[in-house]
Amino acid sequence: MGEQNRGRTTAISGISADVDAWALHESLPATLPADEILAVNRPKPDLHTRRTYLYNGWSFELPPGVFMPGETSRMIHDRLLDGTIPVAGRSYAAMGAGLGVEAVVAGVREAREIYAVDVDPDSVQAVAEHYARIVGERPGTVFRPLVSDLFDQLPGSAKVDVITFNPPAVREQVSDDPTVVRNVCVGIGIAMRFFDQIVQRDLLTADGEVYLIVSNTAEMRDIVKYAIESGFTPEVIHRQTWDTDNVQTYLFKLRRQMAA
Repeated sequence: MGEQNRGRTTAISGISADVDAWALHESLPATLPADEILAVNRPKPDLHTRRTYLYNGWSFELPPGVFMPGETSRMIHDRLLDGTIPVAGRSYAAMGAGLGVEAVVAGVREAREIYAVDVDPDSVQAVAEHYARIVGERPGTVFRPLVSDLFDQLPGSAKVDVITFNPPAVREQVSDDPTVVRNVCVGIGIAMRFFDQIVQRDLLTADGEVYLIVSNTAEMRDIVKYAIESGFTPEVIHRQTWDTDNVQTYLFKLRRQMAA
C-alpha cells in the first residue's frame, strides 16, 4: 500500500510458523478492487520537494523524489529497532533502502555487514549521508551502499543472514509519474524477481531469513504462492489493519528450505 499515514491502527500478530504453508496461503485476503487500491495510494503532492522525516529521535532529510516512509515501512523499522528482526552480528541487506532508516537502525543494532540497496542513486546517496552522520564509523560493522536493480550489483560471493523488503508491488498504476511508479506500483513482477535472485544466487545463509511486507493492494496470495513454490516457508510476524479502509498489511518471515 502507499506510504501514507491514515489514522488509528490495530495490530494482530503471532500466526505460527507451524501452520502449513498452503493453509496460511489460503487464509490470506484477496486483492482489493481497483477503486479501493487507487483511493488509498494517492501520491502526495510534495514528493518532488525537500522534506524532513523524524524517527527515534533521528532526523532524515529527503531529497526531491525520495519517498517518505509511512506506516508500512515503520513495521520493519520498529522490528529492527526492538530486535524482533535480529541483525546484531549478522550480515543484513536492506532492499529498497529509501532514505536509510533501516541501514541506520542496523548500524545502531551492531550488524556485522550492511548492504543498503536501492535502484535510485539519489536514495543511495541519501542513505550514505544519513548513515555517516548518525552512525558513523563503527568497529565490527561494514557499510556497503549500492545502486542496484534488486541484487544485481552485489558481489557474486555475497551471503546474507537477513533481508528486508517492502516491494512496490501495488497492482494498479496509481500515477503516471515514473518516480511514483518505481516506488509504489511496479506490480507482482518485482517480488517474483526478488525471490528468483535469492534462489539463483544462493544469497541466504543456512539460517537466513527474509522479511517481506505485502498488503492486499498487491497480489499478496500470488506472491506468497510464488515464494512457497520457490522453496520458502512463510510465517506471519505481524498483520496490520486500519479503521479507515479495507487494507490489510502483512509482515512475513520466510526461510528457504535447503536441499538435503
